[in-house]
Amino acid sequence: MSTADHKQHLRVHIRWMIRRDMPEVLDIERDSFEFPWSEEDFIRCLRQRNCIGMVAERGDRVMGFMIYELHKTRLHILNFAVADDTRRQTVGLQMVQKLVGKLSSQRRTRISLEVRETNLAAQVFFRDAGFFATSVLRDYYDDSPEDAYVMQYMHQADESEMVLPINRINRLAG
Repeated sequence: MSTADHKQHLRVHIRWMIRRDMPEVLDIERDSFEFPWSEEDFIRCLRQRNCIGMVAERGDRVMGFMIYELHKTRLHILNFAVADDTRRQTVGLQMVQKLVGKLSSQRRTRISLEVRETNLAAQVFFRDAGFFATSVLRDYYDDSPEDAYVMQYMHQADESEMVLPINRINRLAG
């Protein structure tokens, strides 16, 4: 992606979502989606042990958020949005990079999500962020007859992970 595609690069702080963030998160949600989550949807999801909410903040303003689940071998993005007036300014990319930083070749090796077939902006954004479409889920949504594309990001091991793991059992037994 060329720098001409970006109005500017907005540095954001990414932190855990707290209850005080909910009004801004709900505003971003309603502006972003034809079928937005309700506050109850967010609360029900975030009460689950493996569900995490994070916000991208600059100053006192929430500029984006993501809700994802922790699974044994992957992170699964359930909801992801950036405020309309701050799109194309790397806010979403910084959120994706935060998730990519949680991957490793030993444990969680990929990030997955479903994107509506009509949400071209999200498909292009995630493709540009290193995701690729792996399958189609027919008639996936309850609220419309749309299909969903499953998109995934696979962890790339860096040199620090290329070192062979030490077998602790052999070392202790030896």
